Amino acid sequence: MPSRLTRYVLVEILKIFIVSLIVLTLLILLIGVGRELLRRGLGLSAVVQLLPYILPISLQFAFPATALFSVCCVYGRMAADGEIATVKASGISPIRLLKPAIIFAAILSPIAVMVSDLAVSWGRPGVNRVVLMSIEDIAYRVLRSEQTYTSEQGFSIHVREVKGRTLVRPTVTVHNSGSQGPMKLSAKEGELRLDPESETLLLRVVDSQVEGGHLFHSIVPGETEFRIPLSRKNSQQDISKKSPSELPMSLLSSERLLQDGRNHAIVGQLAAHTGFAILTARNENISGVGDNQMESKLKTSRKRLVRLQTEPWRRWAWGFSCFFFVFVGAPLAMLAKTSDYWSTFGLCFLPTLILYYPLFIFGLEQAKDGIVPPYGVWLGNIILGLLGTVLMTRVRRH
Repeated sequence: MPSRLTRYVLVEILKIFIVSLIVLTLLILLIGVGRELLRRGLGLSAVVQLLPYILPISLQFAFPATALFSVCCVYGRMAADGEIATVKASGISPIRLLKPAIIFAAILSPIAVMVSDLAVSWGRPGVNRVVLMSIEDIAYRVLRSEQTYTSEQGFSIHVREVKGRTLVRPTVTVHNSGSQGPMKLSAKEGELRLDPESETLLLRVVDSQVEGGHLFHSIVPGETEFRIPLSRKNSQQDISKKSPSELPMSLLSSERLLQDGRNHAIVGQLAAHTGFAILTARNENISGVGDNQMESKLKTSRKRLVRLQTEPWRRWAWGFSCFFFVFVGAPLAMLAKTSDYWSTFGLCFLPTLILYYPLFIFGLEQAKDGIVPPYGVWLGNIILGLLGTVLMTRVRRH
């Protein structure tokens, strides 16, 4: 009897979970693709290419809500229809009825962690790659309608008009952080072409003028081709500058060790600089510009190390929110005894939303600032676990 009952409850949970997951994922996909479409001016082919990359990004947000919704619907209906009272009258503890939900959530949570990591390591880079490969079409589409296009890759183009593929009187500004300032190029006409292998935008211009910095000025008659780099190839240097939230979990451990080594190197440089200033009796250099710059660099480096230490805890905490949502939602729905799906879900989801997410964000920010240990991001999960234990006790008594 208990095994048959367990299978029955688990099947009911899975049926509602699969349907609601499909609906919510499609809704998030439409919102995500629509946002990219409006923000970046993507064409239809690029939107189709985006779909598989946005899927894991959508699933990582859909899993907790759909897990909570499915158990709330099943246990709320069972309690309202008297099924739980019948099972209890036959001598089976109501806690045993919650076993399928706990098993379901325990299996789903590690999957949610893996999907979240897939969204970071494959989904987001894939979205950026699709946008990068579509930049030629995007630029022409925007220039035809607005005569001005500004790219997130650090350049902008202004034209008088666009005739076919020809840009009439283009002015291109390539922004950079160097001391010479941005480079500005103007020409009689030009044409854009993407080189996908080198991830470079080729600009063919006729009778161009190039200005850069305060003194550099050049006039180039005839036809010339300029290259605008759109991205940097992945390298160790690039990884060291990435946010920890952009790194896959497989790289977090090694990057954390490398960042710790960078911290020690900066401390060594700072000590050597201070020691040299003392030996040469240049006390003003101890708190000078160079010293302040190294201290600022050390502070930034230490902060990144703390974030690298926090990031794995954050992802596991987020993935296992599925388990703790179910741990609270299932007994709460059983106690609520209502068969209306949305009433039950609202009754369970709103307290969870109001309680969990502020605690999760608070613990995350405190951990990122180094005020609490990295496992402080589990604060919201721990509170939900305590609340779920109290609700389980009430279910057992009633």
